[in-house]
Amino acid sequence: MHLPFLKPRRPSLNLALQGGGAHGAFTWGVLDALLADGRFDFDGVSGTSAGAMNAICLAQGLMSGGRDGARAALARFWHAVADSSPFPSAGNDASGDPPKMPAALKLMLQWTDYLSPEQLNPLDINPLRDILVEQIDFERLHRENPIRLYIAATHANSGKVRIFRNPELSVDAILASACLPTIHRTIEIAGEPYWDGGYSANPAVFPLFFECDSADILLVLLTPLHYAETPASAQDIKGRLRELAFNATFLREMRMFAHLRAQVGSSLFPLGRMERRLNRARFHAISAESLMSELHAESKLSINLPFFKRLFDNGQAQAEAWLSEHHGAIGQQSTVDLKGLFY
Repeated sequence: MHLPFLKPRRPSLNLALQGGGAHGAFTWGVLDALLADGRFDFDGVSGTSAGAMNAICLAQGLMSGGRDGARAALARFWHAVADSSPFPSAGNDASGDPPKMPAALKLMLQWTDYLSPEQLNPLDINPLRDILVEQIDFERLHRENPIRLYIAATHANSGKVRIFRNPELSVDAILASACLPTIHRTIEIAGEPYWDGGYSANPAVFPLFFECDSADILLVLLTPLHYAETPASAQDIKGRLRELAFNATFLREMRMFAHLRAQVGSSLFPLGRMERRLNRARFHAISAESLMSELHAESKLSINLPFFKRLFDNGQAQAEAWLSEHHGAIGQQSTVDLKGLFY
């Protein structure tokens, strides 16, 4: 029997948002396109570092103003980050190319080899903290958050991943997820020390798999899965090592999913609860690989609105292309071959 007053339920997506500093503006563009499309809802969002920033802004905006509110909240955050640059020259380049690193910032990064964050920044100045305090209502999010958030940080004394869920969200939890220990002071929460989540999960996919109702997981990837060239200079080698270290846990986790799905698919025995969940899971991906291969590693530290806008535009275009090709697959089938990507 047809009941016209019952609207069909929209399909929902889980989002896994990688970290990558300024490159997170690509994810801003992806989220803007997904929100503008409006044909599905969000269930769970897992984020690390810049991915955590995007996730908390998404939740704040959805809570306070729906899809349009979320688009506005994300834009407000990235504009505030651009305005927070302590280096006047950082905002002058309107080309959209990553600006050259200011000499003062380059000198500060060199000193991180010899000085602790407490010595480099004795006043503990952190513009991100000020932006989050001003823009995010954490107390209200504890009560009214419309999506499940999973914010990853790394326990500094054990290396274990720590997932902060909705009731635990705070300014410190978000800052812990983005705490590079050579630049920022260790974030302490309930007496425990935390560093950037990228060391243990970039991002964590398992909470989306185990705790969310939606079986569709969209990976928004900022780190290339394959590099065209091998670095030769000392600086480029160090940059590649950092990227490999930040991506290692994510690659292992996705390889595990690929391996388990292959095993379940070839099983001759009746499937248990876990096997059925694995069979039901559907994976999708939007990647910034083509753009990121053009950018040097230090561009992750660029604080420049035209550069953010270039990344945003690229992310928006990639998401619109993905939606055009794959929207009908949401709720039906995976659109990426996990074995081909991660095995």
